[in-house]
Amino acid sequence: MTIGQLMVCSLIIRAFNEERSIGRLLEGVRRQSLREVETILVDSGSTDATPAIATQYGARVVHIPPAEFTFGRSLNLGLAAASADLAVIVSAHVYPVYPDWLECLLAPFADSHVALTYGKQRGDAHSKFSEQQVFARWFPEESVPRQAGPFCNNANAAIRRSAWKAHPYDETLTGLEDLAWARWAVEQGHAIAYVSEAEVIHVHHETPGGVLNRYRREGMAFKKIYPEAHFSLYDFGRNVLSSIGFDLLHAARENQLARSLADIFWFRTAQIWGTYQGYRHSSLLTPDLRQTFYYHVGWQKDEPAKRDVEPIRYNE
Repeated sequence: MTIGQLMVCSLIIRAFNEERSIGRLLEGVRRQSLREVETILVDSGSTDATPAIATQYGARVVHIPPAEFTFGRSLNLGLAAASADLAVIVSAHVYPVYPDWLECLLAPFADSHVALTYGKQRGDAHSKFSEQQVFARWFPEESVPRQAGPFCNNANAAIRRSAWKAHPYDETLTGLEDLAWARWAVEQGHAIAYVSEAEVIHVHHETPGGVLNRYRREGMAFKKIYPEAHFSLYDFGRNVLSSIGFDLLHAARENQLARSLADIFWFRTAQIWGTYQGYRHSSLLTPDLRQTFYYHVGWQKDEPAKRDVEPIRYNE
């Protein structure tokens, strides 16, 4: 089955005050080889020009009140509003590298067993060195047509809506709704595909508080998905030391140690301390936690794989 036979896809974008980045994403979508794309912006109370910019690019805007926001609920609203069976899910602060991004991301659905795909993510020139290491570990250069485990990431993914209708995203989780859904899919005998060629740049420039906040809510979610999991103070210390050591070694090998030294220490400490706090925190999502988790104020180099496809040339 070819991409042309797969018909139109729906593109679901979750956003809150993303006027600085969403235009580039939508411009990248406009330049895709797959032209018939329905775009839906799920906006959670933006006070800037995000909805207006999306509308200029032909997107339909679905609103979710901030008091009702979770990642799972926003995705369920967007997917319910979509018309195509294949839906691409992206964060508003990513943008595609190549004009065949959508085509590559959707290609594995030719296999009827595939319920979800996800693509490569890389940082930009200003990404923290440790964040780059996370991307490189999570998103390798080789594609995996049928992945053994449930790992995935909804910043750059696609889902079969017929499978989603059978099991919508968990709206109670503070994060990792993608992992929870993928776990269910694997248990039901569905396949998950990783597509390295479907590459996006993830602009994720966070403060130390932003990194801690992100990993804290993901730690809370992971503990809810896997109640048997544990993360002790010993685990915190061991992981901080090993991850910082790993990053320092690789930064030195890549002649980036001088500019990355401070970032490595604060990023890894905030990441792993946030994880530790998340494991210990109550899973009750109070209004104060909702505000902290989802509306926190704050703004994320490895060698890219060589492809024969000319990348999109954005106006800087």
